[in-house]
Amino acid sequence: MLSGLIGDIYDAALDPTLWLRALERSCDFVGGSSAVLYWHDVASESSAALHLFNDDPHYTQLYFEKYMPMNPVFPAATFIESGLIYTPTDIVPEAELVETRFHREWVEPQGIADVVCVNLEKGTTSSSVLNIRRDHRHGIVDEAARQRAALIVPHFQRAVAIGRLFDQRKTSQAVLTETLDNVEAAIFLLGPNGRIVFVNELARSMLDEGTLLQERRGALAAVAPDAQRMLRDLVTAAENGDLTARGHGAAIPLSDAPARRWFAHVLSLTAGDRQRAGAVHSAVSAVFVRRISPVSPPPLEALAKQYGITAGEIRVLDGIMKVSGVQALADLLGLSQATVKTHLHNLFRKTGTARQSELVKLIAGFERPAAG
Repeated sequence: MLSGLIGDIYDAALDPTLWLRALERSCDFVGGSSAVLYWHDVASESSAALHLFNDDPHYTQLYFEKYMPMNPVFPAATFIESGLIYTPTDIVPEAELVETRFHREWVEPQGIADVVCVNLEKGTTSSSVLNIRRDHRHGIVDEAARQRAALIVPHFQRAVAIGRLFDQRKTSQAVLTETLDNVEAAIFLLGPNGRIVFVNELARSMLDEGTLLQERRGALAAVAPDAQRMLRDLVTAAENGDLTARGHGAAIPLSDAPARRWFAHVLSLTAGDRQRAGAVHSAVSAVFVRRISPVSPPPLEALAKQYGITAGEIRVLDGIMKVSGVQALADLLGLSQATVKTHLHNLFRKTGTARQSELVKLIAGFERPAAG
């Protein structure tokens, strides 16, 4: 079941019409009644559903038209590192969660008991998110559900990235080449025996530098011996069509240097709808390489970490940048005035401020303290 689901996820990366099937099978595997892939941007106060399975269109429309600003998990949810499984109560205490208008008016009427959540990609103020919703038949998210979700998350992350590499509406080799030259990853398309049949500009630069990857007798090779063994095994598995069984979603570390944390991922192009992408260059596998570099968190995230601000308090702090006054904050966030006042008092105490205007100045002028 897992192998079939992983294949569906990668097929959907290249043919978006297949996401419905991938999300349905994800619900069957993890345990859930509906699922959604969406992105959320705190800075622009915008969000959009990319793909949905078994949602209620009425409530989906209500979410984007009315309830999105009231979602109590934001903006704190965007602080969670990509790939980590979480639930709403991991961010907001249940007692606080059930008192919100969002829970009473949007969650409860749909019979949603809990949600498996994960940030697939995390930007400075935004994230792309997978949610698998559980009704009362499935109950609260337990450790088994978290573990099952963890098995498929790396594949969802990779599929989201791969989906930007191949545009199935553009079938000519010239246009595909142009597309691959404008993605933020080094892309290698490989033929049999790891033979390089196409590289984009970033990949060519990496080969010219020769510190992490090299071309050896026309084939792609990693410089580090351990990385080369992993790359050779995964490329062979991809060519034979059994990458899922042998690769287990492995990321190949090409360097462990703190400032140059490069990882390679291998995708088979010999099965499902992925064959169409490989056929353009007679490729049987794709290797894409990305660098994971440390970035400074945005002001809200940094403030939350420095002052020990809770998710509920950070929502009020974020709201202060948009409206002023207790009543306006309560209306915006779907909270009672008493709850807003409690959060404000806690913010004043933790940050050493006394007025909302001082909190605004704190956010506007905040810089993350230097390490040490």
